[in-house]
Amino acid sequence: YMTAARLRRKRKMKHIQILDKTKLLGQAAGALTAVEDYTARVRDEVRARVVVDGRAKTEFINREQRAVHGYAWIETTVAALQSVYDWAVKLNERGELKAADGLAINIAFGEYLSQLTSGIPMAQNEFIRPADLTLSIEAAALAGQRDVSHFITHGNSAINRAQLVQLIAEGQGISEDLDDDLLTAVREQYRRFTEDRIVPQAHDWHLKNDLIPDEIVNEMADLGTFGVCIPEEYGGLGLGKLFMCIVTEELSRGWIGAGSLGTRSEIAGELILSGGTDAQKESWLPRIASGEVLPTAVFTEPDTGSDLGSLKTRARQKDGGSWEITGGKTWITHAARSDMMTLLARTKPDVKGYAGLSMLLAPKPRGTDDDLFPANGMTGTEIEVLGYRGMKEYELGFDAFSVPQDGILGGEEGKGFKQLMATFEGARIQTAARAVGVAVRALELGLSYAQDRKQFGTSIIAFPRVSDKIAMMAVDILMSREVTYFSAREKDKGRRCDIEAGMAKLFAARTAWSNADAALQIHGGNGYALEYEISRVLCDARILNIFEGAGEIQAQVVAKGMLVGRN
Repeated sequence: YMTAARLRRKRKMKHIQILDKTKLLGQAAGALTAVEDYTARVRDEVRARVVVDGRAKTEFINREQRAVHGYAWIETTVAALQSVYDWAVKLNERGELKAADGLAINIAFGEYLSQLTSGIPMAQNEFIRPADLTLSIEAAALAGQRDVSHFITHGNSAINRAQLVQLIAEGQGISEDLDDDLLTAVREQYRRFTEDRIVPQAHDWHLKNDLIPDEIVNEMADLGTFGVCIPEEYGGLGLGKLFMCIVTEELSRGWIGAGSLGTRSEIAGELILSGGTDAQKESWLPRIASGEVLPTAVFTEPDTGSDLGSLKTRARQKDGGSWEITGGKTWITHAARSDMMTLLARTKPDVKGYAGLSMLLAPKPRGTDDDLFPANGMTGTEIEVLGYRGMKEYELGFDAFSVPQDGILGGEEGKGFKQLMATFEGARIQTAARAVGVAVRALELGLSYAQDRKQFGTSIIAFPRVSDKIAMMAVDILMSREVTYFSAREKDKGRRCDIEAGMAKLFAARTAWSNADAALQIHGGNGYALEYEISRVLCDARILNIFEGAGEIQAQVVAKGMLVGRN
């Protein structure tokens, strides 16, 4: 009986490889059309609850937060499916849509259409269901639509998951082709660097809580890591956010610390490029691009979190000369080894809220092992953390710390918050790329362990509860990657993409955590041992849904933008 059952299963798996591309893409297009109609109904329902005279009322949003954030997750899920569909169409046009790609499309549409019609996880213990939006009838109608029903019934099937894992194990996984020779070359270059210089040492650095060694930082600088988006006229590569995503993803695959090292340069470079004076651009950008200057972002304060309008750190000008900084900051990454701070402070004490804030470019001496913060008027204390190591986190104290007279970004006070807001899109896109890299590493570790580990005389990858995890990890990476690349392309086109960036971070951060958790589960008890790399990946993955705007903040941004448009 068992032999006959295996033979029947094998025949089915062979049959599934015969990919009817036209039919599959047609069904996906039909399902997306049906989903758009349903999403419009959801939008109307939530809009009726929180929008008055074309404005989203804060008191109503707070009261209806579950529905508002659930709506954001619905829009994000649809955007991820649309991104996968667009990816598949381009592959098909080039005649490069493979069997694994077809299986991934089936699984993605099967799983996420099912979630849309029954319930989407916003967190491990929070779901948004059609009933929460009084749309159970509409959700049932969506599930009954022909193409949607097909995917729900046949898309995320056991046979499709098993076949996808078989192909992945044979090295015939989901396509990564970027259809761009330069992008492909950059990916290959950074993949080789990561494999050679980061992967073999990252876990040891993590366990010792070491800084990323200077020699690695210098090698990354030589590759152009810190100037990817800085124009060539200032010594950068002058590429763009999509290239930045590729670089960040590949480095983060080795270690999130390596992938994050360029984030501060990205933020500082964008701040100066978009808001700085000509003199500030000429002074700072070439040194940031070369890696001579390592910046750090000094924004967050104790008890303020995302409420930047409540910042209390003061910057007072002395008789028209230098500025004196007084106050405290927290969760400042890479503060000791940095050479310059982009520091948000209140220069107009009588002006409440955002209008009193200014951004300062504050040079500082680089710390040493013996003296982490050698600058006068500046102290720092390390914050011990679970993961996200390699740069270290600090609480900083300022007591008459001096910043040069020309330190105000753009030379004009009161613009700091607006200048910072201009960098949020790029920072969140880059964070989504970091999440994709972490998710990829989790898949690699889970797959390798599942192939090598034997129980009851067979590799555990043969067990459905193991292979199912691997299949969904691969599919979620595809969805996260494509929605992230979409947001980067929109940014590169010069379009506002706060909604798209928020969606990318929201979806990719969840994927990083779920992949890390699934991969650790595949490891069993060994995954809980510090000696196994997956223990580090789990700790690293957890931060991604917190920094650069927590998941709840991203959901708020996405929902408000979709409900009332971009203001």
